[in-house]
Amino acid sequence: MQGLHLTADLRGCRCAPLWLLDAAALGRACAEAVRAASLQPVGELFHSFPATEHGPGGVTATVLLAESHLCVHTWPEQMAVTLDVYVCNFGADHSGRAHALMDALLALFEPDTVERHALQRGSIAIENAP
Repeated sequence: MQGLHLTADLRGCRCAPLWLLDAAALGRACAEAVRAASLQPVGELFHSFPATEHGPGGVTATVLLAESHLCVHTWPEQMAVTLDVYVCNFGADHSGRAHALMDALLALFEPDTVERHALQRGSIAIENAP
């Protein structure tokens, strides 16, 4: 169960408002970025949230990957986005593809500031049951 989990918190996104507000458009961009990174989409869900007294509703875009998942959450009223890319490295190392996907999404949102984290998953050996 070795894998790489990348996260990024984006602030001051200068992208077109479409990417923060339109679930279908963001979904298409996510699916395209997944394919460009040579990852395998196996399912997807794109959801728009209603506006509140704080501003327009954001979007959650999730692409289930054969390698694991991509999840994007937008907060248009704050010009903020969180990104989550996780790839399992079972059978092959997909770390470079995960980084390529993250870089493509960072370019899409054009943030002023980014806080990135990378976590190696599965460092604890799994014992086989008798």
